[in-house]
Amino acid sequence: MNILVIADAQRYEELQEKGLGKNNVQWKTNLEDVLSVKAFDLVIDTLFDDRLSNAAIYARNPEVPVLACMVKVSLAETMNHTAFEQGFNIMGCNLLPGFITMPVTEVSVLDETQFGSLDNIMYQLGWEYAVVGDSVGLVTPRVVCMIINEAYITAEEGTASRQDIDISMKLGTNYPFGPFEWCERIGVKNVYEVLKAVQESANDGRFEVAALLETEYEAI
Repeated sequence: MNILVIADAQRYEELQEKGLGKNNVQWKTNLEDVLSVKAFDLVIDTLFDDRLSNAAIYARNPEVPVLACMVKVSLAETMNHTAFEQGFNIMGCNLLPGFITMPVTEVSVLDETQFGSLDNIMYQLGWEYAVVGDSVGLVTPRVVCMIINEAYITAEEGTASRQDIDISMKLGTNYPFGPFEWCERIGVKNVYEVLKAVQESANDGRFEVAALLETEYEAI
């Protein structure tokens, strides 16, 4: 299988660690640098959340399936904003930094017609996967980002230091990483933007970004 990977260096490294099997892989940091998407059997676009204009290119190549990072936007929104007149070929994945190497890949589909293609792709990649509902934030990123946000509120209030919060969460809940360690792996930018996207989508004050987290985001 010929695979086109659109990724920054960090995410490409994580994809390599996860394993792409016995496939021919071409890595690009920008879709615009690719002469023809038709030359590939699969596109893995880890940067789709931040480059929604890529959808127009995929719409012109409906025969090529796309696994796209779809955490800050939903598949339904993407389809509504871009004309996929010849068929919808995008499947959502949690491909944020820090999540790619997880043993089970979180995936969303627009409808059941994509199940066959998805199962075949994951079999060839050798990836275990779980299908979740098509919603902004998916499941794991939404939960982890909310925990990080609460940790920022706790640190801002002076209840505990960042180090103490990380240690407490790892020892008390058996989490693999503390909230601030998670934030470092995922990136402040991604955590902030996931929370904002979920807040706007759900219109729910529970996702309001902590002031300290927003300050760090604005300082990037």
